Amino acid sequence: MTAPPREAPLVAEEPRAPMVSAGPLVPIPDFGPVDRVRGWIVTAAITVLAVVTRFINLGSPTDGGTPIFDEKHYAPQGWQVLNNHGVEDNPGFGLVVHPPVGKQLIAVGEAVFGYNGFGWRFTGALLGVVLVALVVRIVRRISRSTLVGAIAGLLIICDGVSFVTARTALLDGFLTFFVVAAFGALMVDRDQVRERMHIAFLEGRSADTVWGARLGVRWWRFGAGVLLGLACATKWSGLYFVLFFTAMSLAFDVAARRQYQAPRPWLGTVRRDLVPAGYALVLIPFAVYLASYAPWFASETAIDRHEVGRSIGADSVVPLPDAIRSLWHYTAKAFHFHAGLTNAAGNHHPWESKPWSWPMSLRPVLYAIDQQDVPGCGAHSCVKAVMLVGTPAMWWLAVLVLAYAAWRMLVRRDWRYAAVLVGYCAGWLPWFADIDRQMYFFYAATMAPFLVMAIALILGDILYHPVQGYERRTLGLIVVSCYVALVATNFAWLFPVLTGLPISQQTWNMEMWLPSWR
Repeated sequence: MTAPPREAPLVAEEPRAPMVSAGPLVPIPDFGPVDRVRGWIVTAAITVLAVVTRFINLGSPTDGGTPIFDEKHYAPQGWQVLNNHGVEDNPGFGLVVHPPVGKQLIAVGEAVFGYNGFGWRFTGALLGVVLVALVVRIVRRISRSTLVGAIAGLLIICDGVSFVTARTALLDGFLTFFVVAAFGALMVDRDQVRERMHIAFLEGRSADTVWGARLGVRWWRFGAGVLLGLACATKWSGLYFVLFFTAMSLAFDVAARRQYQAPRPWLGTVRRDLVPAGYALVLIPFAVYLASYAPWFASETAIDRHEVGRSIGADSVVPLPDAIRSLWHYTAKAFHFHAGLTNAAGNHHPWESKPWSWPMSLRPVLYAIDQQDVPGCGAHSCVKAVMLVGTPAMWWLAVLVLAYAAWRMLVRRDWRYAAVLVGYCAGWLPWFADIDRQMYFFYAATMAPFLVMAIALILGDILYHPVQGYERRTLGLIVVSCYVALVATNFAWLFPVLTGLPISQQTWNMEMWLPSWR
């Protein structure tokens, strides 16, 4: 028997809705700003303005023709490097306690312009100008907006810390340049990695293994390693950025593999990226650091060059060349010098400060002051001073800026703020590990560009708020324009005490906004 035919349903079945993903299966192919010509025109215009501000009256002030503050260590050491085959061999300086790259760069300016204020500050000012251009390009890339990049450039031009650091022959300006350049290289590497993964995904190569696509040679990350090596060869605190930036780069790789649907993104990063990252961001910096001592290795008279058999024994537990053992001895002596500069040991300086005061520039550093018979103020003596102090319109907002950036990172998962916070914290948090040590606000020079980047991103959020309309956009433009104008005005007000221009005692008192500035 055949089964009776099934009756048609009385009510037609409701068609099922097609399955819709909560988000795109493939990330939007966004690998950087596309307005390249306009981007370079804006960068060039901001850089020209930076040249004017960084080089105007660069050779002044001096202490009677001699360097000011800690320039007294590095300017003469650079001069000796210039005239002694690239090495320092005069222990009479007493403070040959930093790696050589910063002093070698100071020597370049002295070679061209002589042993004078302009000469020993020239290279730092030049790199300070390039730093402004780097900040413009970095913020433009991570915000995808040339306008926001230009705002960042204007802000860092008007930052008192970045301004004074670029105009004094201290090592922190060189360290800041190399750190920011390495950060920028890693931002380009991040975009390049996603572009390669996007191509691999479209070609069907992402599913070849559970680890995700191979990424090939990453030259931008290699360049970041070279720059981090130069940072460490300027000051050892560059090592903090090696650690933080390596972790950041690996975090970018995990996120990219997850976004491009690698089945095992974490293990894929361990398998594909961990060793290359260690090579590019750890081994390469170490090699560059050693290479910076090439003149020291080649010298017969450099400080502590031949210590094997003298202050250290001829035999060692680990077989190493005598030159490496002597360098280790030299390094250990410098480390013990720094470690011994503690408050507990009685080493106090009138302008020292602790890292909790740095974000808001609560205790600046007075580099130079002259109040005796300075002409220009009638019967009274003028005041000429150079003070390293952050522009209050930016630095006094640091706590709010950092809190907002942390919220964007943790709640909104905004990678841009996360990256900027990594750079800021790398220059700040490690100093809390040895709080008894003598410290100064100029250590915060590396924090300044990242504070500016965070502020610029916030201003970009105001300009490009998701809820747009004519009134809303106009209000955003007004707010951002007024804030940038406020920063510029604040910088102009502080300009005399950032450059050593003669001002009256009354004006000097008005410039000192906080009791802790005195």
